Amino acid sequence: MSRRAVVIGAGLSGMLAAAVLSAAGADEVVVVDRDELPDGPEHRRGLPQGRHAHLLMAGGLTAMEELLEGAELRKRLLAAGAHEIPLNSGMVALTPEGWLRRWRRAGPSMLTCTRALLDWVVRQAVLERAPVQIRKAAVVGLTGSAGRVRGVRLAEPGGDTDLDADLVVDASGRGTRVVSWLDGIGVTGVREQAVDSGLVNASRLYRVPEGAEDFPLTIVQPNPYLARAGRSAMIMPVEGGRWLVSCGGTRGGEPPADPEGFLRYTLALPDPIVGRLISGAEPLGDVHLSRSTSNVRRYLEKLPAWPERFVVLGDALATFNPAYGHGMSVAAFGARVLSRELTRGGMTAPGLARRVVRGAARAAEPAWSMAVSQDLLYPEVRGGGRPSPADRLVSAYSRRMMRAATGSFTAASVIWDLMSLRTPPTRMFRPTAALAALAGPPLPPLTEPPLTEQEQALVRRLDRT
Repeated sequence: MSRRAVVIGAGLSGMLAAAVLSAAGADEVVVVDRDELPDGPEHRRGLPQGRHAHLLMAGGLTAMEELLEGAELRKRLLAAGAHEIPLNSGMVALTPEGWLRRWRRAGPSMLTCTRALLDWVVRQAVLERAPVQIRKAAVVGLTGSAGRVRGVRLAEPGGDTDLDADLVVDASGRGTRVVSWLDGIGVTGVREQAVDSGLVNASRLYRVPEGAEDFPLTIVQPNPYLARAGRSAMIMPVEGGRWLVSCGGTRGGEPPADPEGFLRYTLALPDPIVGRLISGAEPLGDVHLSRSTSNVRRYLEKLPAWPERFVVLGDALATFNPAYGHGMSVAAFGARVLSRELTRGGMTAPGLARRVVRGAARAAEPAWSMAVSQDLLYPEVRGGGRPSPADRLVSAYSRRMMRAATGSFTAASVIWDLMSLRTPPTRMFRPTAALAALAGPPLPPLTEPPLTEQEQALVRRLDRT
């Protein structure tokens, strides 16, 4: 008897889930998405953050390469124009505690490219390796009962149709309707939490100026400790000889959509380096805004009972403020949980769906805690309540660690590991890390960006302000 799996959503999480299901022995894997998927690395409507900066951290890339074994995903991305950025030396970052130094010692890397390129490369890798069918349709509900999901209901031109499945995976992202879908089969009482700093992202593409091909990724981070809106900007190299410049501002400090205002915003940051660089660069399009940035957690794993044969992964389970760059990695972690559980018992094993949802929730928890603990510090944040004494204690310790990282390789290594999602947050409390935080930075703070003489000359040449 053939077994069919249905995946809702053809984004990163959905395609990784489809690959896992195919490898686990599903005879038919159908991925349902309301968008007409592009034939190349192009933006599509179903990715509200698709035009803004995305960072693929080392932990997430490792998980993806495990799930797509043999696809050589890293090599594919680099061949398509992605950039590999060593955190220790390839990044210039102004943190709330000062400039991070650039070290010559080894450290983790991250990949940078447009989200459109990443999704396209992953989708091609999956479709080459697995007999996955992609179907354009909108899912309007689940079929089955509170005890077991039996498929999905699709809205199609000729009317609603039911698509039966032995396993359904919701990977539909930020726009998921999973709570109402569950309500439709009699599963109620889902607790949701939203923490919204009011962040608005504004992004624009530029042609990389001549001589700036190897200029480091440059970021001015927001400061949550000033009791005012957080403002930030980043220049990130992407494919096609382009810079993707993304600004972010929390409620009361939102970046504008007009080109002149966009430039003024970058120049008014605590350091104007981003504005100085782009003032002499050629823009390649309009400024694009997005307000779909809140942290949203659906505590599906807390329900007293969970329907068999229904799994929820990625942003449909937990959505993060994209400023922290963890969403794609967490999606890969969730797909890895699905792979592990399928290997143990197969897609029709009793309790599999609940185990996957619980495991994916645990995998998302560190990123959720990091994002929410920072967003709660901004004024006018909505949801989440006030930071508890424990939250404030952890925040104070984290701030001390960041201050030490401005002049300590040991402390900087801790920050890189946490950013990369290679280690759990407990990494910050290991003895060597704690000693580094308590000792503080052994080197004096930098008063200017840590640029080479050639990089400084480039900034001066591009500066039109």
